[in-house]
Amino acid sequence: MAILTLLDQNKKQITNPSEIKKYMNDRGIIFEQWTAAMPLNDSDSQETILKAYEHELGPYMKSNNYLSADVINVHKDTPNIEAIRAKFLSEHVHAEDEVRFFVDGEGNFFFHLEGEKEEVFSLLCEKGDFISVPKGYKHWFDLAPKYFVKAIRVFQTPEGWVANYTNSKTEQRYL
Repeated sequence: MAILTLLDQNKKQITNPSEIKKYMNDRGIIFEQWTAAMPLNDSDSQETILKAYEHELGPYMKSNNYLSADVINVHKDTPNIEAIRAKFLSEHVHAEDEVRFFVDGEGNFFFHLEGEKEEVFSLLCEKGDFISVPKGYKHWFDLAPKYFVKAIRVFQTPEGWVANYTNSKTEQRYL
């Protein structure tokens, strides 16, 4: 179950999926919840996981011109886990959308949106949550405290995940 936290509004939390979807969609961020077409086990291969979500993933990728998808599995025993976490903790943007579907585990996306009013909020994503962060959106990601993320990543370019760090230090006020 996703949890939306409005960090600049006394950390108000929203847990209702339809309210979260509306809030995120109103800001241009796609949030959905997907279900596997078949049961999965912890030991399933990348191919099996992708096949289980093909009914959702395939149409999404085709309609948005995505080229590839893979599955990452990061956990406490992953070598260099703290270095991996640190790479995501600084505010950054991407030249392509950041698309993730949480097969298992959890991770917290933080957003720093500027416009008429500056907003900082976070979305804790868990099993079944799909998110697409538009290119150019300032954000950062934390896989703590559980240090377990099994997710499908979707890419538009062969380079995959490339961060352009803002060096704003905004994240330091919220972590």
